[in-house]
Amino acid sequence: MTQDDLSKTLTASPLPLSSGDWELDPLHSAVNFTIRHLGIAKVRGRFADVRAGLYVGETLEEVRVTAEIALASIDTGNADRDAHTRAADLLDVEKRPTMAFRSTRVFGEGEDWTMEGDLTIGDVSRPVALAVEFGGVVDSPVDGRRHAGFEATGEIRRSDFGLTFGAGFLGDVVKVQLDMQFVEPQGQGG
Repeated sequence: MTQDDLSKTLTASPLPLSSGDWELDPLHSAVNFTIRHLGIAKVRGRFADVRAGLYVGETLEEVRVTAEIALASIDTGNADRDAHTRAADLLDVEKRPTMAFRSTRVFGEGEDWTMEGDLTIGDVSRPVALAVEFGGVVDSPVDGRRHAGFEATGEIRRSDFGLTFGAGFLGDVVKVQLDMQFVEPQGQGG
């Protein structure tokens, strides 16, 4: 079987998730990042205001993921640094209030999955690819609904989005890690 044949088989195969719009469980989800400072240390942070959705169709080709992040919700553990990061010379949250992602393709097999999509910051959109790990599906003892967990990791370059301030003391590469938990649509059940 060729790689194309395998890919066609996977995209046409039924998925382990029921069809429909899965909603984000915000209490068990996080969008984290790491960026180098002075090239020698990492600054870690997160975005607190995240909205995301997962649409599952009958096949992998129909899977869609969307996310919108309020850039003003940045939290690096230092209020002064966060305020500066929101300012016009860095993120400029007045002009760029959100970062949005829309998937265009999900593919892979076994434990190696990739999600490609378009990331938009302000008025600049660029393609990105994220490595995805499917954590599984479980019935929650709290709400009785099925929850699915995913981890997605990747890198973006600030300069690709016109965010060039701080070159020399802030790295260009931002590593992202998304831990997302989605809840099965009401009335579904596995």
